[in-house]
Amino acid sequence: MPTENSLSLDQSVNLLRAAGESTRLRLLALLSETDLTVSDLIEILGQSQPRISRHLKLLTEAGLLERYQEGAWAYFRLADQDSGSGLISSIIKQFDPTDKDIERDRERLQMVRKKRAAQASEYFSSNAAEWDKIRSLHIDEASVEAAMLEMVGDTKINMMLDLGTGTGRVLELFSDIFEKGVGIDASRDMLSVARSRLDDVNLSRVQTRQGDLYILPTPSSSFDLVTIHQVLHYLHDPMGAIIEAAKALVPGGRLLIADFAPHELEFLRENHAHLRLGFSEDQMADWLSEAGLKLRSVKHLEPKDKQAKDALVVSLWLAEK
Repeated sequence: MPTENSLSLDQSVNLLRAAGESTRLRLLALLSETDLTVSDLIEILGQSQPRISRHLKLLTEAGLLERYQEGAWAYFRLADQDSGSGLISSIIKQFDPTDKDIERDRERLQMVRKKRAAQASEYFSSNAAEWDKIRSLHIDEASVEAAMLEMVGDTKINMMLDLGTGTGRVLELFSDIFEKGVGIDASRDMLSVARSRLDDVNLSRVQTRQGDLYILPTPSSSFDLVTIHQVLHYLHDPMGAIIEAAKALVPGGRLLIADFAPHELEFLRENHAHLRLGFSEDQMADWLSEAGLKLRSVKHLEPKDKQAKDALVVSLWLAEK
């Protein structure tokens, strides 16, 4: 009996025909791992912009890829399973990982990721001591913190995990409700600031660790609350970080995300290492669902001066495992 996502014979043939070329299969394999721009794909595959764009256009028209705009950059990603990408995903899984082209593409993908991470790390290191001040230029942080506290409530919990902890401010904010807190950050400079701050407020119940948000140095199913505050827009793979965060939660545990709603402030990308210009409700809901979480509530906080050129809306998402 056919299911909602079943493909007819003709649909299958059309999808296979669209994907049936070596460069297009390589593109699909890369985009099954993360969202990438045309520039990223040119760098990885070493092919011309017109050639890459032509292949991306064919794959998008076939429904295998989705294109979305963030400011001046266009990103591509593998389309949802109900568009037929499940068939292609099953083919990609059969690729020989030692194939020279596939192996080289993955190596170059890692180089692209490392370059992005290095740019963000350099920015964090150069601004670590002034990080809270920089944030305050774009958003009323006190209002965001009040909304975060309201969404989580005052019920006591055992363990809290803050990802991309920065100065450690979020751990300080929720210190009245947890027995033990852990903050993870990739930047040693930021962790130095966090440790100093937490020492100042005598929070000996908190540990800070250097770690990768995609491979957390903490045990799975251990935390009652995980927070990701103004971090996702710096990441090349936000969904990957959300999935990893979900693994850290105990059943019934909650994930609180604070980040920007979609905007077009290109200077944040150019001058402040933002890789993503905000996130829509639908996009975040899809990622949370993919991570096995149920979205419980959403809040949007608008700045007082909505006409200001750097006015940003902050969105809060609370999800439960």
